[in-house]
Amino acid sequence: MFSLIGTIIVGFIVGLLARALKPGDDKLGIVMTSILGIAGSLLAGWAGQQMGWYAPGAPAGWIASIVGAIVLLVIYGLVKGK
Repeated sequence: MFSLIGTIIVGFIVGLLARALKPGDDKLGIVMTSILGIAGSLLAGWAGQQMGWYAPGAPAGWIASIVGAIVLLVIYGLVKGK
């Protein structure tokens, strides 16, 4: 139970940092920001395993998680359009 709460809190922080670092105005609420951060961490972990940077089951680092979340923000912006 605590690991789930910790994942949500870390995902929210990663999502906030990604939104702060990426230029532009992203209209996302608290829930979507948390989902963005969690998905960014999962993306970074998967990409790191494919490149041999992380062992299977190892979590991604903070910087990689933020980069993963920024990538997802850019994809979201392209799909959503203006």
